[in-house]
Amino acid sequence: MPPQDRKLTMDELGRVGPAEYKAMSKPRLRFVLDDVRSRHNTGSIFRTADAFAMEGLDLCGFTPLPPHREIEKTALGATLSVPWVHHERALDAVRKLKAEGWEVWAVEQTMHAIPLTDWKPERKKGLALVLGNELHGVSDEVVAECDGAIVVPQGGTKHSLNVSVCAGIVAAWAVFNS
Repeated sequence: MPPQDRKLTMDELGRVGPAEYKAMSKPRLRFVLDDVRSRHNTGSIFRTADAFAMEGLDLCGFTPLPPHREIEKTALGATLSVPWVHHERALDAVRKLKAEGWEVWAVEQTMHAIPLTDWKPERKKGLALVLGNELHGVSDEVVAECDGAIVVPQGGTKHSLNVSVCAGIVAAWAVFNS
């Protein structure tokens, strides 16, 4: 590291507070969580949504809801800045978003999934990314309702990434490549 380099202080980072976050312009980008079971994953996804100034989260099915100390452990306060709504079923959330003009993509390994590195997202209408359950992924009925599917290319022995890690990857790609 160059000798004149150093870590930035919290003041130098210039982060906004929850009230400013709610009022600021955000990319038309959101996550739909389809029965994500872990409170730690849910909290981490809140923190990722905050980091990329996403419009909000749709927490579906038995996805844990704030407030909860295990969500806050990884969210670090992002549940106060990122708007969220709960839906009984992810399918209902997807249909509602599509009726409102959003493009909805499953982040799932399907026969015709587009590798993330080939995907050219467009957020003009709004882009919702569906993330699935840690064991079963995005439900078949939700995949069928989506406009398409994207997959994060992998080269190791495991067949998938942790859902919260995947969320960070696809959010960064959607924000910086559209």
